[in-house]
Amino acid sequence: MLMAKQKYGQKYLNTVNTIITKEIKIMIKRFNNANEAYEAVLDEILQHGIDFGDTKAIFNCGFYIDNPSDKAITNAQRNWNKKYAAAEWSWYLSGNPSVDKLAELYGKVPPIWKRMADERGNVNSNYGYQWERNDQLDSIITHLRVNPKSRRGAISIYDAKEMHKYSNDTPCTYAVQFTILNNKLNMCVTMRSNDLWYGFCNDQYQFSMLQQMIAERLTIEIGTYYHFAHNLHLYNNKL
Repeated sequence: MLMAKQKYGQKYLNTVNTIITKEIKIMIKRFNNANEAYEAVLDEILQHGIDFGDTKAIFNCGFYIDNPSDKAITNAQRNWNKKYAAAEWSWYLSGNPSVDKLAELYGKVPPIWKRMADERGNVNSNYGYQWERNDQLDSIITHLRVNPKSRRGAISIYDAKEMHKYSNDTPCTYAVQFTILNNKLNMCVTMRSNDLWYGFCNDQYQFSMLQQMIAERLTIEIGTYYHFAHNLHLYNNKL
């Protein structure tokens, strides 16, 4: 920053800061539960989001959920379907990326998954399939049990080596990291993109369930859930 000031002058830096402030809305807050987070981010997007393709979006949005076990989205307008979220969790647990497995569990396949499925009916965004790859889930549980102060309790979802498979369905989540603090399992979810209406409401449910499952296997309590999305948005048809 000092070199830039010397080269371009304070007036230039002030201009850059103004542009960044206007174009990129940065948000870091704490909420008690998922519904509080949903309603606050919804308000943030509606008030301060910028037009970005077919969405209104805020950027670099991060927040804590202090009680991730309280994961029901109770906003009346959203009309969140807990039965579907539970079926999606069971689908993830199966490790089977086929939408036929989701139909078996839920009775039908939501249109969004049909659009994202490849010619074999598989989707990359079945996160259970992703965290079972290379035995990631069991490996980090074993690792954290032996090394509770470790910084390596991470699950990789997005895999650049498989980008050729991402034509229909690019995973929105980069990684999920777990850290034990004060004998509680804290979780950080990092996403490249997150649709608030559909994605966040169900994603936070799945990741909170994952956090709970891992904590139980480690016989410790659940801590906080930190959710970060580079682009958090609403599609224009939901405005």
